Amino acid sequence: MIDDVRLTAGSTALTIAPDDGGAIHSLTVDGTELLRQDPGTGCFVMAPWAGRLDHGALTVGDRTYQLPINHPPHSIHGTARDGRWEVVSASPTEATISHRLGAPWPFAGTVTQTFTLTDTDLTLAMRIATDHADFPAQGGWHPWFLREVPPATGPVRLDFDPAWQYERGDDYLPTGREIAPTPPPWDDCFGMPDGVLARLTWPGFLEFTITSPVRDVVIWTLPEQSLSVEAQSGPPNGLNTAPRTVTPDDPLDVLVRWSWRRL
Repeated sequence: MIDDVRLTAGSTALTIAPDDGGAIHSLTVDGTELLRQDPGTGCFVMAPWAGRLDHGALTVGDRTYQLPINHPPHSIHGTARDGRWEVVSASPTEATISHRLGAPWPFAGTVTQTFTLTDTDLTLAMRIATDHADFPAQGGWHPWFLREVPPATGPVRLDFDPAWQYERGDDYLPTGREIAPTPPPWDDCFGMPDGVLARLTWPGFLEFTITSPVRDVVIWTLPEQSLSVEAQSGPPNGLNTAPRTVTPDDPLDVLVRWSWRRL
């Protein structure tokens, strides 16, 4: 068993759980928890793909691989969140953990996460690398932000301005059409070609900004207790429809920054 890794900077604290799929179990600012705490929430890593994979089928070249169906009828959010992670390095404000890719994922490689904390921001960095064979990959993080926290005077407000919404079919996969953003509720992917920018505001407490160079973000507003803003390096089923190939000389790097300002 690998102990949780705890980072602290000023009055901010982060808890990372290598033995629970490399997930973030807690992020507190001034003693207030921002993430849901029941099992499977917090903030988990999505790798080597993010979102739904069409009926678990991955086609690379002339070969199709079948991955486990963990969210019928699809596979969802990759395999790394179910695997074991090792601590590569840890200091009071920065930690790096790594996970070896293997079965049921059909290619050998490594996913590395680095967390860098200050009192006003958290930088999440991911690298997906292959041992030898090329493969398509995506990466991102799936946070579960609490809607209500004790110091706030009301529930969290979400602000973002996407250029388009990926039209979602009845199977919850993009149809291939880009449409004008619809009103919530959402379990949808949005395109932000200049990079992801979204803001959560807990009135009277905290303004929380999510930025990333990636162009896609999934917004999930259906849970009553939480909402998710998932910056990721491609849309659902993107391994098949818009693959970004990882090669020995060209790993996939994903960067997301969370920053906050006390109100």
